[in-house]
Amino acid sequence: MLRVGVLVSGGGTNLQAILDAEKAGRIRNAKVVFVLSNNSSAYALVRAKQAGIRTLCLSPAAFPDRASFHGALLETLQKEGLDLIVLAGFLVRVPEEVIRAFRGRIINIHPSLIPSFCGKGYHGIKVHEAALRCGVKVSGATVHVVDEELDHGAILLQRAVEVRDDDTPESLQRRIMEEAEWNLLPAAIDGIANGKLKWKEASERR
Repeated sequence: MLRVGVLVSGGGTNLQAILDAEKAGRIRNAKVVFVLSNNSSAYALVRAKQAGIRTLCLSPAAFPDRASFHGALLETLQKEGLDLIVLAGFLVRVPEEVIRAFRGRIINIHPSLIPSFCGKGYHGIKVHEAALRCGVKVSGATVHVVDEELDHGAILLQRAVEVRDDDTPESLQRRIMEEAEWNLLPAAIDGIANGKLKWKEASERR
């Protein structure tokens, strides 16, 4: 049974999708045992507590400098004995020391078809604003292994979503969540836990 930790910053809709998939039996041999947020008011923490999952808020603002925060984050994640870390809307860049310690064991969901609309500055609604500005007809979401570069690691799963002529950034964001993100992330966890995704091999590819 994989011990899964989920890192979140906001409402936690992707976290809820994971928990719902667990309950429905669509995630096997893996269980979310810990949820961490950098934001004490994140509704994701409420979702986790309601599900009986241990939670912690760890904010960079509570530390004298980034190095101290990075050290505390690493220590916390190691103490939890996690087999897999899932970034589900975590808006803090994961420090290199955490990536090194959990090499190949951190995955992220990004709301575009990487390599489009990813990297520095592309997060949240900004991704969908950029897609509409460029006039693309298809967008989507990607689950990838996390490495030292933003939105760069090996791609595990992708799903395309049609961009409609009357889309706003908000409507496109919602449809990508519903049609792609909420399905891809549980599928990735299940695939990793049951050997259907060669995630560790993928993490070694650049």
